[in-house]
Amino acid sequence: MFTRRQFAQAGLAAASLATVRQSARAEEEKKMSFEITKTDAEWRASLTPEQYRVLRKHGTETAKTSPLDKNYEPGVYRCAACDLPLYSSETKYDSGTGWPSFWKPLDNAIGTSIDRSFFFGTRTEVHCRRCGGHLGHVFEDGPQPTGLRYCMNGVAMKFVPKASS
Repeated sequence: MFTRRQFAQAGLAAASLATVRQSARAEEEKKMSFEITKTDAEWRASLTPEQYRVLRKHGTETAKTSPLDKNYEPGVYRCAACDLPLYSSETKYDSGTGWPSFWKPLDNAIGTSIDRSFFFGTRTEVHCRRCGGHLGHVFEDGPQPTGLRYCMNGVAMKFVPKASS
């Protein structure tokens, strides 16, 4: 059983680790360059508060809150920050996670980096290759033909329906 002191010490250690990992992430981002760059104030002005939190601060939207999760209309999913086409509806599937999931991005649409913010492990972060906006993560438990699950934050994307002929 934990004493209050041990519990407090564990909490402080976890908070310190999170701070160190966030600092490392910020340093890694400074080394990356993107076609579209804006100041923090410009990003805040062009995005909703939730989009800013997810795209610029690497947040995660609450599962099962995005209308894009259950959208299966034909079309393209684009970056909400810079409008770059990211995913085709042809590669979207229901992963059961509560976030829009795809088994393959469009060519030259995304970049990846190691996300060390997850306690006691790493994940592969997915970001827009043009503006660097955080989109979500990719996991190796998806369907064939790739075996990958690109688990995206719906708020980080916008859906553009295929034009009717």
